[in-house]
Amino acid sequence: MSVPMAPIITAFERSPDGGKGLARDMRVRWALEEVGQSYEVRLVSFGAMKEPAHRALHPFGQIPTYEEGDLALFESGAIVFHIAERHAGLLPDDANARARAITWMFAALNTVEPPILDLQTTKLLERDKSWYEQRLPVVEDRIRDRLGELSDYLGDADWLDGAFSAGDLMMVAVLLRLKASGMLDEYPKLSAYVARGEARPAYKRAFDAQLAVFTGKSPTG
Repeated sequence: MSVPMAPIITAFERSPDGGKGLARDMRVRWALEEVGQSYEVRLVSFGAMKEPAHRALHPFGQIPTYEEGDLALFESGAIVFHIAERHAGLLPDDANARARAITWMFAALNTVEPPILDLQTTKLLERDKSWYEQRLPVVEDRIRDRLGELSDYLGDADWLDGAFSAGDLMMVAVLLRLKASGMLDEYPKLSAYVARGEARPAYKRAFDAQLAVFTGKSPTG
C-alpha cells in the first residue's frame, strides 16, 4: 500500500517580516501542526512568485500555496479550512458549533483584518503623503472599533466559542499583526487571548519552523 505524500506548502525564501511569524504561510503551518500533519515547504523568491510556474498555483503570485496530490489551493483561509475539514482538531463535531467556528474564520479575514492591513499599507506606502497625518488616526480608529467589539464579545472566555478552533487560529493570526503597533495593549482581554494562542505547542512549532527559514538554523538549534 502506498503511503500518502505529505502536502507541500510554499513560503517566502526571504520573508519581509524578518521571521516574526506574520507571513501567511504561518497560518497554514500552525493548522498543520495542530492536526499533527507532516508537511514539506518549498521556498520561493519574490521573482519566482511572479513566474508562470508559481502563478499556475497562485494566480496572484503570492504565498502560501498548498499541494496535496492533484489538489492545489491558494489563500491561507481556504487552505486552513481545507485542513480543518480533512483532520480532527480544528472544527467541532457539533454541526452548529462547527458553523460558528467557520463564521469566525470569515470574521477574522473579512471584518477584522482589512482595517489592520489598511494601517500597514498607510504606514508603509503613504507616509510621505501630505494627508498622512490626517489619515492615520482615522485608520487607527477603525481598528479600535473592531477591537472593542471583539473584546466585548470575548469577555473572560479563553476562546471565541468554547474550545479552540480554526476560528481562533485565524483570529489570533490576524491580531498578531497589531503587536508591534502597541494597539493590542489597549485591550487586555485580547492581548491575553493572543498570548494563549502563542502559548499553544503547535503555534510554537510553526513559529520556530518559519523563523528557521529566516535565520538559516534548524528549528531545534
